[in-house]
Amino acid sequence: SPPGKIAVPDAIAGVTTLNAEGLIELAERLPGLVVIDSRMAVDRRQGYIQGSISLPDTQTACATLGDFIATLDTPVLFYCNGVKCGRSVIAIRIAQGCGYRRLYWFRGGFEEWKQKDYPFLRQ
Repeated sequence: SPPGKIAVPDAIAGVTTLNAEGLIELAERLPGLVVIDSRMAVDRRQGYIQGSISLPDTQTACATLGDFIATLDTPVLFYCNGVKCGRSVIAIRIAQGCGYRRLYWFRGGFEEWKQKDYPFLRQ
């Protein structure tokens, strides 16, 4: 696989994996949920989930996460393009290393969101 590509696991230890419906349900249940789009800006131009913050995995660090996430107990969900995209996995592992405890992963990512015809925004 190309450099920087990682094998995308089925699950990440200590992280709750969700599908699109799970994300919607979580956002309704947790108004303080922070949704992070780990894709590069060029990918985000194809569309993004409303309310998500653009923070590519290459710029993800404890300091940049802290700019958007109030506390280590704030619920945070990461997504990227889909099951072939490892960027959200890399970002989650960084967040785990920074001590964030309430982590969620939308594994199907933007690809699943689009396939299911959920609304999205374009820049």
